[in-house]
Amino acid sequence: MKKFLVLVLAALMVAGLAVTVQAGEGDPIKVGVCIYKFDDNFMTLYRQELQTYLESKGAVVTVVDGKGDQAEQTNQINSFIAEGVDVLIVNLVQSSAADAIIPLVQAANIPTVLINREPFVDDPSQWDKVWDKVCYVGADARQSGTFQGQIIADLPDKGDVNGNGVVDYVMIIGDPENVDAQYRTEFSIKALTDAGITVNELFAQRGDWDQAKGQELAATALAQFGDQVDVIFCNNDGMALGALQSIKAAGRTVGKDIYLVGVDALPEVVQLVEADEFTGTVLNDHVGQSHKAADVALEVAGGTTPERIYTVDYVKVTK
Repeated sequence: MKKFLVLVLAALMVAGLAVTVQAGEGDPIKVGVCIYKFDDNFMTLYRQELQTYLESKGAVVTVVDGKGDQAEQTNQINSFIAEGVDVLIVNLVQSSAADAIIPLVQAANIPTVLINREPFVDDPSQWDKVWDKVCYVGADARQSGTFQGQIIADLPDKGDVNGNGVVDYVMIIGDPENVDAQYRTEFSIKALTDAGITVNELFAQRGDWDQAKGQELAATALAQFGDQVDVIFCNNDGMALGALQSIKAAGRTVGKDIYLVGVDALPEVVQLVEADEFTGTVLNDHVGQSHKAADVALEVAGGTTPERIYTVDYVKVTK
């Protein structure tokens, strides 16, 4: 029998067919991946790396686009449940939806790894009531906000371009319901005040992580406040790239008469940092996070009980 199996596998390989073999197991692990929306810059890098890494481990992966609609994503999760996937990896459209999603996956006995948007931030004790096959893999957004503020505080003029003794800033917010946006907004400014810097908020609006909205909001703020703007903080690099377009259109120059910071360290933004066209960004490690999420998902699919929260550090990126 063993010889027969060896001959069959050899024949398939000669025929050029892909063979996925899981030692001591039957079928490969089926992973359903729900992403909040495909056209998010950071989550595009994340999902591509996640799928590649999972497939390199022999998993069968299906990735779906929630299109920024929680109802749509809930339907997708129900479809994966009906399909009988072995494990789910979910980037919730809304963090608050965890209360509804977790009972669904528990009833179906499908282990689930939540990524990128942490639930229960305001009340960590909620984890004690959650099924032990659900966990979160991400990063502490307070750290990313703090690093943004420190990048500005570490500048020779501490962010006070116009020399009036105050850092007058614009804040372009991702999604106020998202804890990452909340913490990046709060802790970027806290880092400045903790450093003894006086601050003044000129303008703060939501940009929904979107580059076009970032451009529009920055243009509005610059038209309204002009040379008074010292710094534009953006909760992500996508919106910051939009803001950069408006900064240039307004005749301003990053590093000379205005500063600009984002989060994610998208490859094009890192190049802009190196070229002195961007003050700084914060590496949101999509490789480290996606690999950790994949490893944990495969482990829980195999019967392991996970820890509740796994975090991957952010890193400051400046020239």
